[in-house]
Amino acid sequence: MIKVGIVGGTGYTGVELLRLLARHPQVSLTAITSRKEAGMPVAEMFPNLRGHVDLAFCDPQQAGLENCDVVFFATPNGIAMQQARELLTAGVRVIDLAADFRIKDLAVWQKWYGMEHACPELVAEAIYGLPEVNREQIKSARLVANPGCYPTAVQLGFLPLLEAGLIDPQHLIADAKSGVSGAGRKAEVHALFPEAADNFKAYGASGHRHLPEISQGLSQFSGESVGLTFVPHLTPLIRGIHATLYARVVKDIDLQSVFESRYADEPFVDVLPAGSHPETRSVRGANTCRIAWHRPQGGDVVVILSVIDNLVKGASGQAVQNMNIMFGLPETMGLELIGLLP
Repeated sequence: MIKVGIVGGTGYTGVELLRLLARHPQVSLTAITSRKEAGMPVAEMFPNLRGHVDLAFCDPQQAGLENCDVVFFATPNGIAMQQARELLTAGVRVIDLAADFRIKDLAVWQKWYGMEHACPELVAEAIYGLPEVNREQIKSARLVANPGCYPTAVQLGFLPLLEAGLIDPQHLIADAKSGVSGAGRKAEVHALFPEAADNFKAYGASGHRHLPEISQGLSQFSGESVGLTFVPHLTPLIRGIHATLYARVVKDIDLQSVFESRYADEPFVDVLPAGSHPETRSVRGANTCRIAWHRPQGGDVVVILSVIDNLVKGASGQAVQNMNIMFGLPETMGLELIGLLP
């Protein structure tokens, strides 16, 4: 059994990790930390876990994380980098769900996240945890940087066409919408029900911190730096991301076969029939990315539609997928989840 610790178990990604790991046949939940809620039974805060998780939250200093096989950081940006070095030295593998190790250019990371990096030497070692691209490197990784939610949906949508050189990498547009849970489990005015319900708005249009992460990945796929316009939107949903992606086609071949071939062996990417319109509700609660594409009026612009659950394939589900790969388990173990309808 894999002994698992979770740092920051009281947020949305934390409870989603608990939901997934509690039913994982090869996992033993060992410690779940929270300074503020230390001593509180997990099931008292999250009643859906009653009968499945018997642990109480504990203070990080008393958690014994060094005795775990792997530790997940479901924490705000800037926390994992303070503790990763010590855990790695103790032989513990680390999966960070925040952005501490995602961006390789430290100057770019520090610009967008507004802090000095505490362990820059580990950034180069960290493997970006997008399994559809870095599966082989993840297998032997000590430290995995779990991708962000918007970056997962956008990169998986553009990936096949950029790899094949079928679209112009200098003129890419990502118009993406997210549910309110993407803002985290904290008290902020914009996330209050009267503010977010019955409303729709863009934010970060002049620059969002997920932009450099997405650009880094897309540049890797295309073999050159990309020109990307990324605009996120807040929607009155709890879960879900819908990314509408635009690019100019430079080679006229069967795009459906390109998507189907690229993702034929990927258990968590579902390429829909040509002309389909994937819906966020079809992936709610599941570790699945559903993709379809269109050529409006038969022109030279391709529109790619990519949907995920921001808390599952966009966060905790992908983290468990990475754990499975790291420990040589079937990649789908504990993640055989069907989307929730209605």
